[in-house]
Amino acid sequence: MNLALFDLDNTLLSGDSDFEWAQFLIGKGVVDRELQEAKNIQFYEQYKAGTLDIYEFLNFQLAPLTRHSRDELDAWHREYMERHIRPIVGEKARVLVQQHLANGDLCAIVTATNSFVTGPIAREFGIPHLIGTVPAADVANGTFSGGTRGTPSFREGKIERVEGWLESLGLWWGSFEESFFYSDSHNDLPLMEKVTTPVAVDPDDTLRQQSQERDWRIISLR
Repeated sequence: MNLALFDLDNTLLSGDSDFEWAQFLIGKGVVDRELQEAKNIQFYEQYKAGTLDIYEFLNFQLAPLTRHSRDELDAWHREYMERHIRPIVGEKARVLVQQHLANGDLCAIVTATNSFVTGPIAREFGIPHLIGTVPAADVANGTFSGGTRGTPSFREGKIERVEGWLESLGLWWGSFEESFFYSDSHNDLPLMEKVTTPVAVDPDDTLRQQSQERDWRIISLR
């Protein structure tokens, strides 16, 4: 059995689900456009530079979830999927995922984006497992309370979260003949170094250089 792990934003998606969710909320008048876009630019520049404070970013991104009921958020999310996400799901990405699933590989999306936003996207791809940042919520009614639960799935945190998930299944890295991780970002270098087959997908400049130096596969899903 093989293990296939997929980053989501700008990897399986031809865009960023967090950014698209923010744009959706701006369009709904739920958040202030000027503030949201200015902060998004600031955080994205930090992300590209490898200096992002993931907790600061998540506190900002998760705040709108706390101001609305889960029923309202779920209804919005269905609209968001139709308008913002399905248009950036490419056929090449779907084919790649289906190849791994058909091969019987254990498949999971591993993303820093929160699980509320990304859960339905994982189901859209037919990927049975999601390792995303978990927003804190009231278990009785599903209402989000702000902040995160557990380790954010970002940089080295992705390794911790993947290993915890594997352990919960009675597995570890050595359980697999081959392990794959597909990503576009240099922020994912820690997890790429853990698998037997790292694959750079439409990579940023730093990841492209690292991939060329290490003779890693480079592909495009666009």
